Amino acid sequence: MDAERIIDLFLFAIPSLIVGLIAYYFFKEHTKNEDGRRRFLLKKDLQVSAMPLRLQAYERLALFLERISPNKLMIRVSPITSNKDDYEQLLIQNIEQEMEHNLSQQIYVSEKCWSIISAAKSATIQLIRKASLLEKTDTANKLREVVLTEMMERRAPSDAALSFIKEEVSDLW
Repeated sequence: MDAERIIDLFLFAIPSLIVGLIAYYFFKEHTKNEDGRRRFLLKKDLQVSAMPLRLQAYERLALFLERISPNKLMIRVSPITSNKDDYEQLLIQNIEQEMEHNLSQQIYVSEKCWSIISAAKSATIQLIRKASLLEKTDTANKLREVVLTEMMERRAPSDAALSFIKEEVSDLW
């Protein structure tokens, strides 16, 4: 009779275990769905508040790229003396200052975007240095002329970065 009682006990316990496991599974899935819903709502709220900041960062970086474009830089920054080395340093200093003013914007843009912007800055500085090293460049005004002539023949480094920013912003929508 003990064996019969044990079998009866198992027959009553098995449905209870099955119901318990099913309840546990549904409770676990419900909790998982609720957690996912909360995360989604939180992320959505954060995106709504962060979007204006990100767009402002892209705007500031676009302005930075426009300001360091050699064509605009040469017009905006006039030589103080006729010494080409002084003018070269003035231009590079101006580019570096512009970059420093926009360093904090890197937290709002992708890492790839920031590296492209940094590369555009470095390429612009390199362009100015190369133009300064040419033999025909002997005065500040000649440096301006050489750089502006170079820009007529090819795209400014900042133009490629600006195109990338436009592409990245269009992906936000």
